[in-house]
Amino acid sequence: LTLVWLILKLKELPLVSLFCSCINPQTIDCKPIYKAEDAVDLGWCVIKDVEVIELNKRASGQAFEVILKPPSFDGVPELNVTMPQRRELSMEEIQNKLEAAEERRKCQEAELLKHLAEKREHEREVIQKAFEENNNFIKNSKEKLEQKMEANKENREALLAAMLERLQEKVMSSEGR
Repeated sequence: LTLVWLILKLKELPLVSLFCSCINPQTIDCKPIYKAEDAVDLGWCVIKDVEVIELNKRASGQAFEVILKPPSFDGVPELNVTMPQRRELSMEEIQNKLEAAEERRKCQEAELLKHLAEKREHEREVIQKAFEENNNFIKNSKEKLEQKMEANKENREALLAAMLERLQEKVMSSEGR
């Protein structure tokens, strides 16, 4: 069970996955996590032996050393290694690819310009809102100040009138004596 787990963990590495596919044919059915064009085909080799040594057991887990014996090439037919022929592109295909690339570049540029225009519009809206809020604050502050000044003026006039009235009462009372 731990060997299977270890092999499944090791399969995440592309080269190890290839070795595992040589050892365990079930791993061939699994979807590889590497690209096919990056892989080296080792399906023609035979790995005769795999040695797994348990290094130590800990509370945090286990450690293993996996030793893969060198592959054996016994009875394997010779391979004719040739590079696949590259298909020559015609001028029309090249022109079509260039036009498609230019179209993609224009679309990306248009998207970028659209994004920048939206960002500028948002900035304008924010500035306009801040300007309006500032004007409203100034207007409200002026109104409150005027109301306070008016209230102070009325209080002062009422105080002066009350003092003048008391003074007149004192004058009247002093004349009446």
